Amino acid sequence: AGLAAVAAATGILAAGCGGSSAPKSGVAGAQHVTKKSATVMTRKVKHLGVVLVNSRGRTLYMFVPDHRKKVTCKGACAVVWPPLKIKKGQKPTAGGAAKRKLLGTDKNPSGGRVVTYNRWPLYTYFLDKKPGQTKGQAIDNSGGLWYVLSPSGKVIKKKP
Repeated sequence: AGLAAVAAATGILAAGCGGSSAPKSGVAGAQHVTKKSATVMTRKVKHLGVVLVNSRGRTLYMFVPDHRKKVTCKGACAVVWPPLKIKKGQKPTAGGAAKRKLLGTDKNPSGGRVVTYNRWPLYTYFLDKKPGQTKGQAIDNSGGLWYVLSPSGKVIKKKP
């Protein structure tokens, strides 16, 4: 039953992730194309300390199979673990204790670019619904392990 729920949620998410690169009208579309979507910030979370988060406070994760080289989470993986995307011509920005010098980008196999930190492509987890949640920490999912990163760029492997 749990697997069916994940599959259903993945299908719903996939339906909501349209492939158009053109800006959409309305508030949701406007939020999708703002510069803030490419901001890496920090937040203190219980049991893990200070970790990287996006501009909405949602936890950012690294994927071990990326090997600090390139984005490997694509297709169904990217529905469950949406990458932190950046629009053409934008540069990622740092906030809080995040270090600008550790920011970069990598080519997204699905098109566009993904923000990296200390060369790790960054992703959110679809089950983290509120700022500060870390339901994806230290789990083996979509072909590999997922962990949060510290502001220094080190992988935090503790379980929450």
